[in-house]
Amino acid sequence: MRYTKYHGLGNDYIVIRPDALDGDLAPDAISRICHRNFGIGSDGILLGPTKSTMSDFGVRIFNPDGSEAEKSGNGLRIFARFLWDHDLVQTDPFTVETPGGVSECRVLNNGESVRVEMGIVSFDSGAIPVSGPVREVLNEEMQIGGRPLKYCAATVGNPHCIVLCETPTAEDARQRGPLIEIDDRFPNRTNVQFMQVLNRNTIKIEIWERGAGYTLSSGTSSTAAAATAHRLGLCDSEINVQMPGGGLQVQFRDGFVATLTGPVTKICDGDMSNEIFGRRH
Repeated sequence: MRYTKYHGLGNDYIVIRPDALDGDLAPDAISRICHRNFGIGSDGILLGPTKSTMSDFGVRIFNPDGSEAEKSGNGLRIFARFLWDHDLVQTDPFTVETPGGVSECRVLNNGESVRVEMGIVSFDSGAIPVSGPVREVLNEEMQIGGRPLKYCAATVGNPHCIVLCETPTAEDARQRGPLIEIDDRFPNRTNVQFMQVLNRNTIKIEIWERGAGYTLSSGTSSTAAAATAHRLGLCDSEINVQMPGGGLQVQFRDGFVATLTGPVTKICDGDMSNEIFGRRH
């Protein structure tokens, strides 16, 4: 099975074209491919281009646990670079459909950077979703592991819980992230960001991704966290998001319409052996 692997600031994805498959990608096959010891190793799989009636291209996004994601900012940027590398797009903007909506993409700097229109960020509890009365989920409290946390929630086409803290750490993300992900108030589970506001144009986050675990960077997480800082009046409309893997730039227009920009790096092309699935032929 042919594949191409990229990373966006350490958030790595394997891109597989549908015509490379004999059938559907089963969850156990996805988990095996993404496994860092028994497979190729990645934070997810992008299956595309698929047909779309709403946009120029379609793509499906799978987490390492086999579940399908609604949207991924880094995944979209990587997929856009894949289309560029295969001469399917040029310098003009083009659109890509995911289950989380249609995004306009543009490859910049001869493929070194990709800009993606992420759409409208909403804090509406019904859209995210978050249990309880309909409201904007801002500056609420929860108890996790016997400790109180102040959080906000948002959707960028997928759900996010943004925890406000003084110093985000990988340890917090790894320990408390999985507990927040499955908290009862998030019926579809949630991605989690631990966020520190450094100044009017800079935030720092640590990330726990739903279905993937601890992650060095994330496009939708960057967008959701930056939108939260902007909505709370802590940051302006142009925000640099610092993560362990590096920085992404998020800009907002009126109505919390977000644009995400950052680098994409190609790692390799390859051919998966059937032996990783327990088959020799």
